[in-house]
Amino acid sequence: MTLDSIVKLLNKQLIATGLSSLSQVEILLLQGIWNNVTYSEIGQQQSYSPGYLTKVAAPKLYKKLSTLLGEDVSKKNCRLLLMSYLTSVDSKAYVSYPSGAVALNSSFYIERPSIEAKIYQELARPGALIRIKGSRGMGKTSLLLRVIDCALSKDYNVVSFNLAQIDSELFKDLNRFLRFICVNASQQLDREAKLDNYWDEDIGSKVSCSLYFRYHLLEQSDRPIVLAFDKLDLIFEHPELARDFLPLLRSWYEEGKRTSCWQKLRMVTIYTTEITIPLSVNLSPCNVGLPIELMSFDNLQVNELARKYQLDWQNNQNAELLNDFVGGHPELIHVALYHLSRQEVTLTEILATASNPGGIYYNHLLRHWLNLQQAPQLARYFNSLLAIDTPLSLEPIAAYKLRGMGLIKPIGDCDIVSCQLYRNYFTQNSLTGSLENS
Repeated sequence: MTLDSIVKLLNKQLIATGLSSLSQVEILLLQGIWNNVTYSEIGQQQSYSPGYLTKVAAPKLYKKLSTLLGEDVSKKNCRLLLMSYLTSVDSKAYVSYPSGAVALNSSFYIERPSIEAKIYQELARPGALIRIKGSRGMGKTSLLLRVIDCALSKDYNVVSFNLAQIDSELFKDLNRFLRFICVNASQQLDREAKLDNYWDEDIGSKVSCSLYFRYHLLEQSDRPIVLAFDKLDLIFEHPELARDFLPLLRSWYEEGKRTSCWQKLRMVTIYTTEITIPLSVNLSPCNVGLPIELMSFDNLQVNELARKYQLDWQNNQNAELLNDFVGGHPELIHVALYHLSRQEVTLTEILATASNPGGIYYNHLLRHWLNLQQAPQLARYFNSLLAIDTPLSLEPIAAYKLRGMGLIKPIGDCDIVSCQLYRNYFTQNSLTGSLENS
């Protein structure tokens, strides 16, 4: 295995586990370790000070690799541990319980060829903005991992943020939030953060942030930079921040139409619901660029996934039964096929008991029930749909939120309960008591 292939495989594994890919200096260190070169020799060859490599860059590399490998990595054992780890990654993947994003090296990812081809083509366009939307569990983050992998294969720089990992305090202060974005972006690009050179309270934090991105990041890069935001809808819960930050992203996209420097920036946003705060259509980044909405699996995709789980489904009947029951929800289908592949339950038993406390979806359903308990108005709208079998027009914000949760799906301008599983469970576990006390 060549060093280039090792770096590519490590980057895939790092991104798949939520870590940042190897920076240029970390790749140089890894190359030195592979060739038994000292830090001083690396520094002389690449114009880095030995102190920086020893005290800053190397500890960051070993900490990252230790997190990935689950063992303490040092210069002495790095090569041996990596060889063992990479051999295990190449071996047949163990079928683990489906939870969260589908890893890059997983054979259980179901491709959406038409969507992926469209995204990868757009990614190559200067100044592109790609908006990926879908309810929870539809595969947004799994797709984002592959978009990032595509960007890395094109030798683009990548800066990615998962907003669920950002301290809640930062959402309360625009200046702190934007400084965090700039510092973190610099770290991911292996650049020294020089905020004081660009930050000026007299021109405001948004202009300062734009100047920083333009002059310190974009103009200093000889390659496109992909800026990805996962779970962007968490911003919507902080209206004051959203009213400033979302138009800022829109302004960067618009600058890409006029300025060659900003054309190096390619943005990817991931969110579950439509924006629910009042913003001018000319300021929102959620109505420009390439829109992608992830839909439910069809029967062919369920059959394909069943084969990956080595289930012998000779016809479409089982796929159709399961798909209809969970509304084609990818995460729920994965969970069912996992249990079926382990012969822990039959499909008939899943259909009969899934909404019961002992069923395979109990925790998933309980989470939805608790969320509705805390949102009485949403629960009332949802109950109104449970009471009928025909589509119903809902208040727009309620519809957006319930769609984002995956509990309902649109039919034209109306909505219905998204699947039989939810109808069964919430019919048996009424929210009436909590609503009467609210």
